[in-house]
Amino acid sequence: MYIFCLLAIFLLSTLSFFYKKRMPLQSGLNSNRLLQKSVFNTKSTFYILFSIIFSLFTQNSYSQDTIKRPKIGLVLSGGGAKGFAHIGVLKVLEQAGVKIDYIGGTSMGAVVGGLYASGYNASQIDSIFQDTNFDELIQDYIPRTSKSFYEKRNDEMYAISLPFNKFSIGVPIALSKGMYNYNLLSKLTNSVRNINNFEELPIPFVCIATDIETGKEVVLKNGFLPQALLASSAFPTLFSPVEIDGRILIDGGVTNNYPIEEVRKMGADFIIGVDVQDDLKDRNSLKEATRILVQISNLQMIESMKKKISKTDIYIKPDIRDFTVISFSEGADIIKKGEEAAFAVYEQIKKLSSGEDFVLQHKKLTNDSIYLDNISIKNLKNYTRSYVIGKLGFKQGSTITYNDLRDGINKLNSTQNFSGISYSIDKNVSGCDDLNVFLTESTNKTFLKFGLHYDGLYKSAVLVNFTQKKTLFKNDVFSLDIGLGDNVRYNLDYYIDNGFYFSFGFKSRYNSFNRNVTTDFNDGQLFDQLGINSLNVDFSDFTNQAYIQTIFAQKFLIGSGLEFKHLKIKSKTLETTTQVFEDSNYASAFGYLKYDSFDNKYFPKKGWFFQGDVQSYLYSSDFTNQFNEFTIVKGDFQFTKTFYKKFNVKVQTDAGFSVGEESVSFLDFVLGGYGYNTINNFKHFYGYDFLSIAGDSYIKSTATLDVEFYKKNHVNFSANVANVDNKLFSTGNWFSTPKYTGYAIGYGLETILGPIEVKYSWSPELPKGYTWVSVGFWF
Repeated sequence: MYIFCLLAIFLLSTLSFFYKKRMPLQSGLNSNRLLQKSVFNTKSTFYILFSIIFSLFTQNSYSQDTIKRPKIGLVLSGGGAKGFAHIGVLKVLEQAGVKIDYIGGTSMGAVVGGLYASGYNASQIDSIFQDTNFDELIQDYIPRTSKSFYEKRNDEMYAISLPFNKFSIGVPIALSKGMYNYNLLSKLTNSVRNINNFEELPIPFVCIATDIETGKEVVLKNGFLPQALLASSAFPTLFSPVEIDGRILIDGGVTNNYPIEEVRKMGADFIIGVDVQDDLKDRNSLKEATRILVQISNLQMIESMKKKISKTDIYIKPDIRDFTVISFSEGADIIKKGEEAAFAVYEQIKKLSSGEDFVLQHKKLTNDSIYLDNISIKNLKNYTRSYVIGKLGFKQGSTITYNDLRDGINKLNSTQNFSGISYSIDKNVSGCDDLNVFLTESTNKTFLKFGLHYDGLYKSAVLVNFTQKKTLFKNDVFSLDIGLGDNVRYNLDYYIDNGFYFSFGFKSRYNSFNRNVTTDFNDGQLFDQLGINSLNVDFSDFTNQAYIQTIFAQKFLIGSGLEFKHLKIKSKTLETTTQVFEDSNYASAFGYLKYDSFDNKYFPKKGWFFQGDVQSYLYSSDFTNQFNEFTIVKGDFQFTKTFYKKFNVKVQTDAGFSVGEESVSFLDFVLGGYGYNTINNFKHFYGYDFLSIAGDSYIKSTATLDVEFYKKNHVNFSANVANVDNKLFSTGNWFSTPKYTGYAIGYGLETILGPIEVKYSWSPELPKGYTWVSVGFWF
């Protein structure tokens, strides 16, 4: 290029000299004409040569600019929580003014890189990670509010649930399905949900996964972005494999934890690589399961990384040896380590600065609503479409938010009927969004579940549950609880879930206990007759129900049914010839309406609860010859609110009354005690012992202040007041000064077995207080 320029300059100088030598030999008119012609030719030649030289220099200058601005590729390795360091590096790159043209990542590097590629900047990704509860993410936490009434009860009964097949107990394939992560990524990438080619993202992107069946790496550069990110980060045993296009995929770090070759293929001229994977550890460091799994994964990656480092133009390796792949609680410190490592090569990074304001500013999600033109459900065999739609809680042709989508997917997940759940949101030919749900039905139809409980009324018991799904119909569940301990009891439930349509069920239960009580279930008449103030009773209740129910307004459970009950009460302390004073059958019809948005049954921090029941007793075998038809109406309203983060106030008001002629008193409201599973019309009441206050009508209010002074550790103070009497509401006494008051102070601990609670309770009306201990979920 430069040689051509020099030749042109030389030629121009020679021509100029030649014409200057010839001009003096000419004279007169001819000489003037010749001079003009020569000057013209000289100028033309000069202009032509000048244009050629300018063009050559312009091309050379453009070529030099292109070299100064290479296409920069960013490679982010996997490393679990150590991948937080990627955020620190991105912050420094932005500070230096470096524009990234291509991104490739694996595992956590794929998650961070995918978010950056979709339009978030480093500070926004930092905020996202700070707001994410990684304990809930790893455990695939499903909020209680997202569960059906059946799943709520299921989770609040059993400490352990294991699949059972051919007399062999199995273990889950992984700790989590990854749905918490999937729902979060779907919401975060809402703005690019219709981009199926990852090269069309704001920054072209690629990530790596591993085919678990072939052991080969899989390059993901097309499809639904959240699904690809989930597959790339599906760490074995922590997260379930992800199925994409018929392939079962796990964490890409198993085969390619540093996809530099793929980023080169995308067109990158210059590579910045961030390596957060572990080096090989010695035996003293391999004392945790996750560390051993990472070590196994790293065995073959260490050697290949040596070659990849040599191909990296700027190699950044943060000093994160003191952290593990699950050090999510130390995210801020890991990010700082990433910044420090990037600043160590800042001068090299600065040379790549584009000198322009390129920092991605992702638009805040002001409107995350989606109009679903169609809902497609794939791979259904043993469940109906209405069942799945009922769990989702929304139908096609409706507008939903990402919170609605998350809640619906959580409800599907909580059923444990699907081993794999994924979805994509795709634009159809009319330009609207379709929701495509892909389900893998679980092959586990049988489960064994176990629980443990102790309280002052039923005493100690071990709970064993047998659950069988799809016994007779597609959507049915058969469940049998047996409580083995001081007092035998059982609960059988068969339920056919038809989603939005009416569902059917049958329940049978048996409860029994022996206890000294200060009520005779007969308005005190027996106590007066015998001259005693307490009675040791053997109580047994055998109840069977057939019912129909449905979800009303997607929030309320509404149902009705028929009940057959056998009630038997006898005393061993009575010296009369007849020790049995109740042994009757009862037939009744009932209806109920229920709403429950508490985030925790035992220590709620937000939400409210309502239940209304009406039950008409129409028939009795009438052991005492006192039965007349009567109806019991009762309602329970509760709400809770948290303030100053750790302080929670829960308020409850409940009431009930009997309608009809005076009848048997064995189904009256009976108050007292705490920590046991309430049946019939038994109610908790602080300050009084178990089953101490009885009447056919009552009204009660309770307020509890709970302080979670340390994670899952609670201290609380409660106060309750009540009026209990016969015909309380017709006499107007319900509005008078409360007749019964009580207080309690306690400590509670949330454990895998359920809550462990100790309460000391007292009442101004009584000479002594009571200490109650409750261990495990109530049943």
